[in-house]
Amino acid sequence: MLVKWIRCTVVDRRGFERGQRKWAGLLGEPGFRGQGGGWSRSRPGVAHIFAFWESRAFYDSFMARSHDRLAASQSGTFKDAQVRLFDHRFDVKTGFEPRFTDADLLRVAHCRVHEERAEHFTLMQEKVWNPAMAGSPGMVRGLFGEAPGHEFLVLSMWLSAAEHGKYRAERVERLALRAQTEADVAALTGDIVELESTWTV
Repeated sequence: MLVKWIRCTVVDRRGFERGQRKWAGLLGEPGFRGQGGGWSRSRPGVAHIFAFWESRAFYDSFMARSHDRLAASQSGTFKDAQVRLFDHRFDVKTGFEPRFTDADLLRVAHCRVHEERAEHFTLMQEKVWNPAMAGSPGMVRGLFGEAPGHEFLVLSMWLSAAEHGKYRAERVERLALRAQTEADVAALTGDIVELESTWTV
């Protein structure tokens, strides 16, 4: 599965949200699996959107044919768009599905990892972080993705901000020490996204 992550700064909120609903047109596209997103909790006006495709081939075909028509309605409503593509490597918890209806919050972590530490980082994700997140009652589902150049994406969906807060307070520092995260990671950016139900396709 291919994961597309779009982050942008919205300059016309009403126009952007109106355009966001037009993406319902994705539903008939071959290989399309789902899309959702929302607003950053910490950065006013920043929107995150996540789209899921069965494969790169289906995605490339969509980009060549229908993308520009669907995107036209949002033209001029945002700036500084950053788009990244990741290959799904494994699930966090079990059976990831691109569904957004049963979660209120999404946590995204984007890591650039030192080349010689990439294997260790992936292993720690599987052996340390995954079980901890999966064991957290408020975590609904998640995935771990990889892009060329030792870039990784960790997406996790949560029932509420309170549940995510509990997990952070209780465990994150201890887990980071155990996984030697500091030694692996060259750069880490992340955000907490409040999901908007009307953006879900």
